[in-house]
Amino acid sequence: MQLNTLDWTIIAAFFVVSLGIGLYASRTSGDSTKEFFLSGRNMPWWLLGVSMVATTFSADTPNLVTDIVRQNGVAGNWAWWAFLLTGMLTVFVYARLWRRSGVLTDLEFYELRYSGAPARFLRQFRAIYLGVFFNVMIMATVCLAGIKIAGVLLGLDAVTTVLMVSVVTVAYSALGGFKGVVITDFVQFSFAMIGAVWAAIYLVGLPEIGGLDALFTHPVVSTKLDIIPSFDDPAVYVPLLIVPLAVQWWSVWYPGAEPGGGGYVAQRMLAAKNERHAVGATLLFNVFHYALRPWPWILIALGSIIIFPDIASLQSAFPEMDPTKVKDDLAYPAMLSFLPSGLLGLIIASLIAALMSTLSTHLNWGSSYIVNDWYQRFIKPEASEKELVGVGRISTVVLMVLAAFLALALSNALQAFNILLQIGAGTGLIFILRWFWWRINAWTEVAGMFISFAVALILEFGGESLGLGGLAGHEKLILGIAITTVGWLVVTFLTSPTDEATLEKFYTKIHPGGPGWAPVEKRLPAGAAAKPDQNLTLRIAAVFIGSVAVYSVLFATGFYLYGNLSATLISSLVAVAGVAFLWVQRKALI
Repeated sequence: MQLNTLDWTIIAAFFVVSLGIGLYASRTSGDSTKEFFLSGRNMPWWLLGVSMVATTFSADTPNLVTDIVRQNGVAGNWAWWAFLLTGMLTVFVYARLWRRSGVLTDLEFYELRYSGAPARFLRQFRAIYLGVFFNVMIMATVCLAGIKIAGVLLGLDAVTTVLMVSVVTVAYSALGGFKGVVITDFVQFSFAMIGAVWAAIYLVGLPEIGGLDALFTHPVVSTKLDIIPSFDDPAVYVPLLIVPLAVQWWSVWYPGAEPGGGGYVAQRMLAAKNERHAVGATLLFNVFHYALRPWPWILIALGSIIIFPDIASLQSAFPEMDPTKVKDDLAYPAMLSFLPSGLLGLIIASLIAALMSTLSTHLNWGSSYIVNDWYQRFIKPEASEKELVGVGRISTVVLMVLAAFLALALSNALQAFNILLQIGAGTGLIFILRWFWWRINAWTEVAGMFISFAVALILEFGGESLGLGGLAGHEKLILGIAITTVGWLVVTFLTSPTDEATLEKFYTKIHPGGPGWAPVEKRLPAGAAAKPDQNLTLRIAAVFIGSVAVYSVLFATGFYLYGNLSATLISSLVAVAGVAFLWVQRKALI
């Protein structure tokens, strides 16, 4: 692939802007850990919301969507669309609670909600387990996408690609801290969205595809267009739709879609000016993430089926690529190789933007765990703010190095996605209930974490010996959820609850409301705590109404592209009705 001067100028300009933002933000980011990791808790909702959506608009996301569409059709995207329910639960129930907690990281929550040695262990262990292990896994999948994109579009080998991306991303992340990450995210998201839409328009118009009508009527593509899978075959609709909507969204922990909020989403809620800004940020994120972005990727994925119908055709088109890296997810960057000069430079810059925005967020987020929840809490409590920021910058570099090495060992994005889903199976309900049921304790979370991890390993590597080798992916997921949920429930009732003083302090600080805190509320003297927030029933209703509204926008866009105007109108009316309800109830909800 030959890039001309204009292409390289666009790419170079993007790098310069990103580094410039990092230098600008570095003027204040080194003042304290609060500045380095939360930008002084003074960020507006719109900037935080765009930052969340930019982080999830990773370079590996269009590759993942392409992989899904090529294998399971458009309806296969319910594997991640179902997490909208999780997101809306965070918007209307948990965003205000997180901001009210006042913690620096979501792991600090453990010693606010639980007590004793189990709480300390949980905070310290998960600082490394999530901040390093899970975080590095996510960043490795992002780097893998970069490797494939650079291999197809620029002819670069894997090591060179990882080195180039790592150096630039680490530079502005370590210099600018959270403020540099968030501001850069805004610029990068603009690049990424413009590039994705423009690329879809151009590629669908290629002579080999012939426009939307020809694309949708192509005999191979036409079988993959269902937004909701056919209910004729349980082997199709159960794993693609029923399991994600009925089970997966509330029971599985996955970075960026944690039940009850968490990770880098919690980091942005904690950085908001106030509770209203935290709610607004997460609402904007979910609307953009699920309703705005998917269709450009889906269109390119469908077009790739015509041009590259199988793995062999991809390998034939790019013989210089490592055969172990040639999977269905390679079809997305393969399609981009048809772009003309100028547009190609913009698209490459947009993909670099998507790649770097995700990496920078995970670097800052993971570093916050290492500094606040491990180094300062357990290694050197007396460390100065300057020293802590220094440790944050060093850990940023170390995390990037680990992710780079792991990226060289992975082969495709869907592989990593499925591994992470299985490891988190069964723990999601804990993160939902711990805010609203006093009986959840630290041992509950310890049990859920270790049982889910052990079950995932057994099902992945020992299934054959146990006679479980024939289980489908969704069957493994359900089995993992069932075993883990029963396990942590048993442990919860066999262990002592959190001590009364900690529970009472948490309740009076957070005011979660709901019947799950009735025993704690009864112990408090009259007037000792402010009245808990009401409207919990309304908030739960808003979760489902808001989800229907966003799904309706998603459907309306798809039906319009398909040329189905009656379905477009119906979906649009449903979306308008949902938005109207939320608007009327906005004062009670936000």
